Amino acid sequence: HYNMGGIPTNYHGEVLSPTADDQNRVAPGLMAIGEAACVSVHGANRLGTNSLLDIVVFGRAAAKRAADTVTPGAALAPASKDSTDKALDRLDRMRHAKGDMQVGALRLDMQRAMQQYAAVFRSGASLDDGVRKMDQIASGMADIGIKDRSLIWNTDLVEALELENLMGQALVTVRSAHQRTESRGAHAHEDFPDRDDENWMKHTVMWLDENNKSTTGYRDVMMNTLTNEVQSIPPVARVY
Repeated sequence: HYNMGGIPTNYHGEVLSPTADDQNRVAPGLMAIGEAACVSVHGANRLGTNSLLDIVVFGRAAAKRAADTVTPGAALAPASKDSTDKALDRLDRMRHAKGDMQVGALRLDMQRAMQQYAAVFRSGASLDDGVRKMDQIASGMADIGIKDRSLIWNTDLVEALELENLMGQALVTVRSAHQRTESRGAHAHEDFPDRDDENWMKHTVMWLDENNKSTTGYRDVMMNTLTNEVQSIPPVARVY
């Protein structure tokens, strides 16, 4: 149920938009917390019950940061016309979709493909097949159909919008796994059973455009604590 990784943030909960020159560039005004965010504290395999760290610790940190940066009573800046048009176009496109593919059937195809090809134990062959299969399944979004056209309690529309989000997440997950030629945490690559800190001690950051084309970047892993109150713990092998 947990997505390893997530939206890159700093420890204040501010979303990062990294560039080649600045890995820690902040996207002003945008925040993420909880299991949607990746503050880089779990490594490649989160321990059980450690979601409290995401929810409680960084939830509080984000609230404090918001209080420090937001001026009380200040007017909210209007959204750009491009961004609002894009959001409304997406809503209308989904609401009036007239294809033959049912949302539930396509979602099930995606779930089964990810379970088969992108589970904890992976190989080059399974990931090759997984990338091809997910590309094929994702293309089915262009042929989905929505029968309910209403704007009130339209669960068909909600599920379609959610599936589009899940499909993008599945694509970047299987593609980033395909690129990582090592084993680390919950990524157990049968063709590369050892951890490769020299080449892969880094976060994969992937951008996905509207045509499902992806661009890959990387961020350094934070190996040290912010203070000297506790000793930093080096990574150890995840043994199954």
